[in-house]
Amino acid sequence: MSATIDYEALFAAERRFVWRLCYRMTGSAADADDVLQETFVRAIAQPPPRTDLDWRPWLVRVAVNLARDCLRRRRRAPYRGPWLPAPIDCGGADAPEPPAYEIAAGAERPTEGRYELMESVSYAFLLALEALTPAQRAVLLLRDVIDYDVRETAVALGMSEANVKTTHHRARRAMAVYDGARCRPTPARQSATGAALARFLDALQRDDVAALEALLSEEVRSLTDGGEYPAAHRPLFGRRRVIELFRGLVRKSAGRFAATARMLNGLPAVLIEFHDHGARFAPRTVLRCEVDAAGRITALHGVSASRKLTHLERSDG
Repeated sequence: MSATIDYEALFAAERRFVWRLCYRMTGSAADADDVLQETFVRAIAQPPPRTDLDWRPWLVRVAVNLARDCLRRRRRAPYRGPWLPAPIDCGGADAPEPPAYEIAAGAERPTEGRYELMESVSYAFLLALEALTPAQRAVLLLRDVIDYDVRETAVALGMSEANVKTTHHRARRAMAVYDGARCRPTPARQSATGAALARFLDALQRDDVAALEALLSEEVRSLTDGGEYPAAHRPLFGRRRVIELFRGLVRKSAGRFAATARMLNGLPAVLIEFHDHGARFAPRTVLRCEVDAAGRITALHGVSASRKLTHLERSDG
């Protein structure tokens, strides 16, 4: 049975849900844009047989499989330096979505509910997902974030239910390290992260090495995703090396930058914009950090690749 399709209304109703799913699948806002567009192109060109039914299961199936292909292509392509997720401004808009299928009144729905929606766009979570295969990533997101049951996941991914269960088990096993130190963006974590980042920038501007040493953990690591711009193309480990890197960057910049606090991926970050940057600096860089229970910085992430920063002017997250 077919029905007249209002594609404009369909896009308005489903675009945010589909985009969020694609972002979690790829870790890239630009890739999520591309997959979202291709999903709706296919909806127009080759709609499902029953257009009078709920479209979401069909859209999820198409989008997730396109995102899996995108992931495979990205991992085959050479990439200079560390790869980091694209920062996005969630702004508290990442609210729970309704289930993909209608549930009869009074019926019990088997839920996993392991990861909260805001947690699932955190850097720690997205980086942990990088250890998974595309199929494992898809299954984990559908089961433990979107809250699909086994049957729904099998239909969406074209897998048997037995294969879904096996893949899900392996995905959870690969996430064991993350699960041992969950990174939920709670108000307390947001406050500690923002305070540590502010102290770090203040100590850098004052060139206070003692303050930097007190703030950074001994095993701190720094990763920079520069993309097409000059950057440290290998992770740096250890307090001394990380301090030397950032002191050198501050000296080279000669104060020609402006820093703006932002809430990105559920935690405070800083958007740094360089004036008269020339060829030595990317025009914009997002700097973010992770902190331990004592408030010390354990990781610093810098993202300068232009393709990674396309969504900072918008609120699609």
